[in-house]
Amino acid sequence: MRALLTTFSWQELRHHPWRNAAAVLAVMLGVALAFSVQLINASALDEFSSAVRSVNGEPDLEVRAVQGGFDEAVFAQLARHPQVALASPVFEFQGLALAGERQVPIRVIGIDALVLPTIAPALMPQVAAGADRFALFAPGRVFLNLAARDALGLPAQAPGEGATETVQLRSGDAWHPLTVDGHVAAGGKALAVMDIAAAQELFGHIGQLSRIDLRLAPGTDRAAFMASLQKSPDWPAGVQFAEPGDAAQRVSNLSRAYRVNLTVLALVALFTGAFLVFSVLALSVAKRAQQFALLGVLGLTPRERLRLVLAESLVLGLIGSAAGLALGTALAAFALRVLGGDLGGGYFEGVAPTLHWSAGAALLYGGLGVLAALVGGWWPARAAQALPEAQTLKGLGAAPTQGNGHWLALGLIALGAVLARLPAIGGIPVAAYLSVACLLVGGITALPWLIALLYDRVAPLFAQRVLPMLAVERARRMRGTAAVAVSGVVASLSLAVALTVMVASFRDSVTQWLDVVLPADLYVRATSGGRGSNSGGASSTDTATFSPAFVQSLAQLPGVARTGTLRTQSLQLDATRPAVTLIARSLEGGAAQSLPLVGSALPVPEGQVGIYVSEPMEELYGAKPGTTFSPLSGAMGKAQVSFFVAGVWRDYARQFGAITMDARDFERITGERNVSDVALWLAPGASEGAVQNSVRELAARQDDSSAGSVEIASVGQIRTTSLRIFDRSFAVTYWLQAVAIAIGLFGIAASFSAQVLARRKEFGLLAHLGFTRRQVLAVVAGEGAAWTAIGAVAGLGLGLAVSVVLVKVVNPQSFHWTMDLLVPWERLLALCGAVVAAGTVTAWLAGRAAAGKDVVLAVKEDW
Repeated sequence: MRALLTTFSWQELRHHPWRNAAAVLAVMLGVALAFSVQLINASALDEFSSAVRSVNGEPDLEVRAVQGGFDEAVFAQLARHPQVALASPVFEFQGLALAGERQVPIRVIGIDALVLPTIAPALMPQVAAGADRFALFAPGRVFLNLAARDALGLPAQAPGEGATETVQLRSGDAWHPLTVDGHVAAGGKALAVMDIAAAQELFGHIGQLSRIDLRLAPGTDRAAFMASLQKSPDWPAGVQFAEPGDAAQRVSNLSRAYRVNLTVLALVALFTGAFLVFSVLALSVAKRAQQFALLGVLGLTPRERLRLVLAESLVLGLIGSAAGLALGTALAAFALRVLGGDLGGGYFEGVAPTLHWSAGAALLYGGLGVLAALVGGWWPARAAQALPEAQTLKGLGAAPTQGNGHWLALGLIALGAVLARLPAIGGIPVAAYLSVACLLVGGITALPWLIALLYDRVAPLFAQRVLPMLAVERARRMRGTAAVAVSGVVASLSLAVALTVMVASFRDSVTQWLDVVLPADLYVRATSGGRGSNSGGASSTDTATFSPAFVQSLAQLPGVARTGTLRTQSLQLDATRPAVTLIARSLEGGAAQSLPLVGSALPVPEGQVGIYVSEPMEELYGAKPGTTFSPLSGAMGKAQVSFFVAGVWRDYARQFGAITMDARDFERITGERNVSDVALWLAPGASEGAVQNSVRELAARQDDSSAGSVEIASVGQIRTTSLRIFDRSFAVTYWLQAVAIAIGLFGIAASFSAQVLARRKEFGLLAHLGFTRRQVLAVVAGEGAAWTAIGAVAGLGLGLAVSVVLVKVVNPQSFHWTMDLLVPWERLLALCGAVVAAGTVTAWLAGRAAAGKDVVLAVKEDW
């Protein structure tokens, strides 16, 4: 019996390869996309963590300033502490190196070589052959890692004895020539290491440190140690402790929402695959009903019939998952080679990881693929189990049942609405994703009820026209079969509609945001060879600035009507979170005109400084309008200044928060007058190209090296670049939409092919009644149109409901920003029309095989 059952299932899978291929393909693509996203992100995070460990070493604790550096007196205090076994001072900054005529960013680290080897051996300078062995303590000497040598165009190997290499480094306003006397083994981005005292003196930061690495005495209670120092009156404000892995953890947290959303989108195909497995096996069970009944008469129990269908779904899942894991590995390897682990999000820019294959992740995503197939096969298996043998053998089918599917559907939709209102868990909108699943499953469960509701009212309109009547009546009376056939299309179309609405809403909101934050005609930026990354490290604007004299000269150029300034700084408000950005900009026209405020600005109380926080600041740090934000006072070391939150603004450029204040307040509080960006409004009739040339000539003439390298862009160029980056980031979603729709249509093709082959007797009877082959094909095409039309209506409605959850819940909970809902009706209606047309053509093509010249013979066995 077991051999017979195996043969029975194998023949079914082998004789209908195209029908089963739809389900296998959907499972394969879902597993492949999700697994490749996991491999890419895991490899990039591992590479970044390795680079951080090689540079930062393995201390027990790190001491860092919230902003900038701190006085080296803290080092003396810690070095004398009885619970500190070793303290390693570090001075670092993001500088520039000259590579020909190019300026490339380079991280400069000053270290104490006497204590460094036991904490960060990868940073220990290795003196070149023939160089003085005490060169690591000498001023004017520097040691580069391999990435720095590549960036500067130097050969991978240092020159032989007697030859020297030099490099020019810049911090602030001056270039400094240094001799390269060796190398360091640390990986990651371009790095230059030198003696800490030499670096402090050369770059004008005597007495300043960036961090202190601590190795604690054995048995020290880390929490108690930190608490005792932070409570000490001698402990300086703005200096905090951090765990060694905090830097890698911050980047992991920064990219987590992005990669989780990518993974969920990748599982769209797998979700569709579950419905296609359901569709394929439901039709297969219906077609083989008499065979199952005969096996039941021969002794096959209902439970064994259940297991038989589940075994078939298991085979489909195993094949799809195995192929998906192989394809996912190939996709990840290709993406790492081409994109470098960036995935369009900018979180791992500059990291070139190698593929780290994970058996655990393979088992997880392979198991998800198998589970999706088993879930899709459960209901058809239950139908095979419940078949009445005698009634089915007589060709009478199963007894009609009064279903209560619409109550289950309404319950799932109501549950989805409740879940959408729940908060995120650990920064991940888990409840919102479950809400989307409930809405989709509930909507698809309601398909038979929706078909009856719609076609009971439409059928009388076609009562006098035979061909349309036959098509509509079949959809009306075979609502269960129709619901099964179009379930894959509904799942894929609804998710495609939802993603289309979400991306269109986001793009429209970003466009409106750019209109507000880019009011000027030209923007001039002090460059340092590249912008700061999303990792929260020092940006270019931390080292490259314009002096007030240069800004005044810009304002006096012919064709310039007025200027505005901007200065940014990174602030580490929380060691476990990425840095936030402090923006000092001209707000002379009022915050409402200069910032895309959410709501109205509040009046600033007398004696307080008004600040405007981005939406992530309100969400992550509780910076509510009308409250005093004390963490900013501590971060800036200005405890006597009270900062009042006067409003909240939308910021799509900084996911983890930004704080804006008026440039005049910033200058008064900090005494810093240099700026990083200057906005230029052109006089009427002024030539943009002529003004740009004047700016470059002015920068070249200035006796101020901070203005010697400028980047000029028009508002149109910035908008175009920003939207191109946006489209690149969401390119994967466009591809996923196309894949989901294609799989859904493949499912429709498989369903109609199976049905028309099973209905050859019906077509033969129509031929005996006088229907031509063309008329039979018209009936089949009409059925395809009727079925996919209801699928398009359901998919559109479900997609709009899901898009509301994505726009109003998933995005705010994932990225902490809001957007306005925009429904691109023309695009959505065109998408639905294309699906209906494709379903109609698919049904017509499938009907051609069943309506051949020998179709009359199909009823011969009934004579």
